[in-house]
Amino acid sequence: MAERTWPVHGEITGPIVLIGFGSIGRGVLPLIERHFKYDRSRFVVIDPRDEDKLLLDERGIPFIQEHVTKENYRDLLAPYLTKGEGQGFCVNLSVDTGSLDLIRFCRELDVLYIDTVVEPWLGFYFDANATNASRTNYVLRETMRREKAANPGGTTAVSCCGANPGMVSWFVKKALVDLATETKLDFTEPAAEDRDGWAKLMQRVGVKGIHIAERDTQRTVQPKPLDVFWNTWSVEGFISEGLQPAELGWGTHETWKPDNAREHEEGCKAAIYLEQPGANTRVRSWCPTPGAQYGFLVTHNESISIADFFTVRSASNAVEYRPTCNYAYHPCNDAVLSLHEMFGAAGKAQPVQHVLDENELVDGIDELGVLLYGHAKNAYWYGSQLSLDDTRELAPYQNATGLQVTSAVLAGMVWALENPRAGIVETDEMDYRRCLEIQMPYLGPVKGYYTNWTPLDGRPGLFAEDIDESDPWQFRNILVR
Repeated sequence: MAERTWPVHGEITGPIVLIGFGSIGRGVLPLIERHFKYDRSRFVVIDPRDEDKLLLDERGIPFIQEHVTKENYRDLLAPYLTKGEGQGFCVNLSVDTGSLDLIRFCRELDVLYIDTVVEPWLGFYFDANATNASRTNYVLRETMRREKAANPGGTTAVSCCGANPGMVSWFVKKALVDLATETKLDFTEPAAEDRDGWAKLMQRVGVKGIHIAERDTQRTVQPKPLDVFWNTWSVEGFISEGLQPAELGWGTHETWKPDNAREHEEGCKAAIYLEQPGANTRVRSWCPTPGAQYGFLVTHNESISIADFFTVRSASNAVEYRPTCNYAYHPCNDAVLSLHEMFGAAGKAQPVQHVLDENELVDGIDELGVLLYGHAKNAYWYGSQLSLDDTRELAPYQNATGLQVTSAVLAGMVWALENPRAGIVETDEMDYRRCLEIQMPYLGPVKGYYTNWTPLDGRPGLFAEDIDESDPWQFRNILVR
């Protein structure tokens, strides 16, 4: 690890409770140590598994081997969150922990809070009695929106602040400003929380849609064995979201909808879902390194929140403009193989599930950015091209995928400390410039690329296709059917 002086961004005056010590929890640990002043005697980690307890023992950080459940969270967490003076911080990086209940509890105690997803309690994702509509991220996000509307202001709770959702919302604003500047638009950059200003700017630039376009090329030292699920981040998290319905923010330029597409009857109505699992749904997309590629249309909070944030409404609240927005994810090759095995077995997950750490990977990058398309310059990708080698130089206990997430958590924590009375916030509402200022040192090359590619390139080929040649950027042309 190269010697480097790292800035201290603030002081956490109360206790720190880190829920979850998997791949992301481990990676966040050294970033907290580097960038905050805090009382180590009031730092505690809670996780049901103790595989990495040694890292905490070495530091003298208490470890509680326990599941945080709907039944025990108040009794379990209260003594740690309220220990001593100052304002505490709850960092929730676990699965199957109800974000909404934890946010309510932390705000009751005046404890700052951050997570990377609106996480439900155990059982939500695989409830055979639930409808597909009720298992969507749209529904999970709506619970948070209702809580925010009912209890505005108060102690800051940052919802969905990882790489994506999270960092990519900051990339969208930066990419939009780049496009407005490149196209010589006369504009003033809106304030961070000015939803209407940002939405009207995107409308003026002429963006039809956005792909959260990602390609993970990290490779393992050894080939993947049969009947295991390998991934470069949480396997449990990926399987859970991969088996949810495919979801996407639905834009006003769309003229066609899949037969199995469904709308929501309540809420912001910024998204639709498909009656099929996201990790078994492919879309055409583009990243700088591979060029044209297939991605999985895995549901993510940002697909909905970005489409919602950039919606232009009339005085009567009618939708005048909205971009289509979806995740287009090509995970590492071992994860692709793992998905094929799982769906080949009717969605039954492999008995062995493993997150590949930096010592099991040999090379590669996680190229994660946003592709803004359909405007005068066709398409513009802006994002991080973080390599495994760079990651090893920057921070311990994580691969490139992990560092993109953990550094976003760091940025969100700093923003919360600097804005402790902002209430419940999504990353779309935060100051993207400040957040990226904190995160940039951990992202490797962060660049923008223009491309002439469209999802109609090379089509139709040897086989007839149902495509719309009048508008390359229709979802009809993006979805692989």
